Amino acid sequence: MQVLRTPDEAFAGIADYPFAPHYCDLTDRVSGAALRLHYIDEGPADAAPILLMHGEPSWSYLYRNFVGPLVAAGHRVIAPDLIGFGKSDKPASRDDYTYERHVGWMSDWLTALDLKGITLFCQDWGGLIGLRLVAAFPERFARLVIANTGLPIGTGWSEGFAAWLAFSQKVETFPVGFIVNGGTTRDLTSSEIAAYEAPFPNEGFKEGARQFPTLVPITPEHASVAENIAAWQVLAGFDKPVVTCFSDKDAVTHGGERIFIERVPGAKHQPHTIVKGGGHFLQEDAPDEVVAIILDHINRG
Repeated sequence: MQVLRTPDEAFAGIADYPFAPHYCDLTDRVSGAALRLHYIDEGPADAAPILLMHGEPSWSYLYRNFVGPLVAAGHRVIAPDLIGFGKSDKPASRDDYTYERHVGWMSDWLTALDLKGITLFCQDWGGLIGLRLVAAFPERFARLVIANTGLPIGTGWSEGFAAWLAFSQKVETFPVGFIVNGGTTRDLTSSEIAAYEAPFPNEGFKEGARQFPTLVPITPEHASVAENIAAWQVLAGFDKPVVTCFSDKDAVTHGGERIFIERVPGAKHQPHTIVKGGGHFLQEDAPDEVVAIILDHINRG
């Protein structure tokens, strides 16, 4: 496995991201290759962690407006960059990226940090991977906040996802900043767009971002269908508190909250929220509202 690493200077000019870098060394279970995973870790080390998981094609910069308020409320805040994204290492071949490898990488990171009592906030692929972590280690999680994501088992897809899949595979140059901007209801600034593009100095660094859409198990023939079905069996018994906060302007995941409300016991009788005017990346459109949802969820026990 050839592994690329974005130079530190690529991130030097990014505003509103003052967080000290933290790194965890991983060993790929298949190839034995060494990989370095980056994460934000702010706030009291002995506090129960809030785990913020990003998706495609973003990175922990997506949570820059969450960290300060959550730390100010007394919490430890951890936001990893998935392998292939942000400041984490990036395997150079698309074939190096599979759903199960991503779950394995993040499982090894989670156990290396020995995180417990976790409040998980997950969106997009942060949910596809994060909810698999919950299923694998339910004892480590205290509560969940699920936003604009899913855990598909090969039973179909939305028109919005079909359009995204087609675009992602056909576009000659993968326009990361343009994609994130297109998933918000407000216009990102030029500096924000540049921050989303910073992890990818050239197209060779984008193989993970290119591959992610093809890995979503939307048909019975996709890999990871069986693993996600097994994960749902665990979630069907997960009775710790779960809230959803999906957006009303996200064509990809619109209505996706219903399956969690119906199937996860911990979601019963909880104050679920539809974020009005939020796009796919609701972290950009409504950071204050989402932070308040997380804090309220924690404070209710």
